[in-house]
Amino acid sequence: MSAISRRNLLTSLLALPALSRADDGWVPLFDGASLDGWKSGEDVESFKVVDGLLVAEGPRAHLFYSGSVGHADFKNFELKADVMSTAGSRSAICFHTASGRGDRPSRGLEVAIANAGVAGEHRKTGSLYGVRNVYKALVKDDQWFQVHLTTRGKQVQIRLNGVLVVDYVEPQTPVRIAHEPERALGHGTFALRCDGPNSKVLFRNILVRQLADAAPAVDPPVVDEIYRGLAEMSARNFPLVDSHVHLKGGLTIEEALRESRRLGIGYGVAINVGLGFPTTTDAAAEEYLRSMQGQPCYAALQGEGREWVTLVSKETIAKFDYVFTDCMTFTDDNGKRMRTWITEEVGEIPDAQRFMDTLVSRILGILEHEPIDIYANPTFLPAAIAGDYDRLWTAERMRKVIQALKKNNVAMEINNSRRLPSPAFIKAAKKAGVKFSFGTNNSGKELGRLEYGVQMVKECGLTWQDFFVPRPDGQKPAQKL
Repeated sequence: MSAISRRNLLTSLLALPALSRADDGWVPLFDGASLDGWKSGEDVESFKVVDGLLVAEGPRAHLFYSGSVGHADFKNFELKADVMSTAGSRSAICFHTASGRGDRPSRGLEVAIANAGVAGEHRKTGSLYGVRNVYKALVKDDQWFQVHLTTRGKQVQIRLNGVLVVDYVEPQTPVRIAHEPERALGHGTFALRCDGPNSKVLFRNILVRQLADAAPAVDPPVVDEIYRGLAEMSARNFPLVDSHVHLKGGLTIEEALRESRRLGIGYGVAINVGLGFPTTTDAAAEEYLRSMQGQPCYAALQGEGREWVTLVSKETIAKFDYVFTDCMTFTDDNGKRMRTWITEEVGEIPDAQRFMDTLVSRILGILEHEPIDIYANPTFLPAAIAGDYDRLWTAERMRKVIQALKKNNVAMEINNSRRLPSPAFIKAAKKAGVKFSFGTNNSGKELGRLEYGVQMVKECGLTWQDFFVPRPDGQKPAQKL
């Protein structure tokens, strides 16, 4: 650990007050002085008590609670724990589990501890691992945070520092994913994971409160083909995020987050920046960012028209988690500015081939010059020529757009509302190494379940490595201008 990390650790240790040890039924599972009531048969050196903290550091191993509280067998309960993770570390709090072969968990579920620095891991801290995932890093390394886990019957809720991030209801028959461990509710003990010698995670104030066996009735989800598809993608590390959500048609942030938790789909909630939109200044964009602080979703910017880059500074643009735009507003060679989804503005298209050449030219200009992460509503055509989509989007036009996407490291949206782009376009883009994102572009409260995205993942053979994830600070397109 670096000197800076050690200083941060000491500062954080002093900053967070200790939780009550015997309040309203809460009972400690860790005494702060020893590992009494805990056991590990894999590598006993991976867990130790240092300065009142339970430290997980060393070879991969699990530490199981085996003490007298609840006879080490819990069904309905609340668990609280203070956790601190150093950079690049990973761990988990397993529950409804038991020690199996090699003293590894034989069943149950787990709450992931995996902050932003864990390479290749899209399921961040607070995830109900592989079942309901959190994709945005909501807590930081070298700082204490609280995990609050609640199970009641078929329902699991997870809170990070008091913010509800997971609200999962298990189906009557849990979905079984081939070649994946069974993840289902039941009963059992708790276990902490040490992920390896390069990982260091600290725990303190591990408290449990048992709840009555009787649990409130909750309606189980309907398991259909889309539910199974989403479940499989969650289990296999896809960043299952609808990156194109707007608070339109009366949809509130509270309603959007509730739907996100219900479906297990992360959201990126975007404002529109452009002429004729409420947000046209740095001040307005910054106010939106302040309103989104602490929300368990991404804060995104959608550029509208080609003028948007002149309205807000690159410094403000870079503060958003990611930025996207489309070519549904452009100006033709005659100086006519049009919004291509409005038939009256487009007018007649006497020469569809010429229109397509102009459209492709404008798309290439966007991809080359605008500081975006995602190209949204791809391959959209006005209603007058949309029926000729396959004929007008020739192999050469697709090649030009795909080449520009790849060259400029811009992801292509798989749009759920418009079912774009075509499978042929997606397959060609995948072959070229282009990244993808999911997006709905909702017009009201109906957000869907990424139905087209699930279909395209299967039909086009997409993997989790094919998908875009937001870039860290310092690597955003606006910071490279």
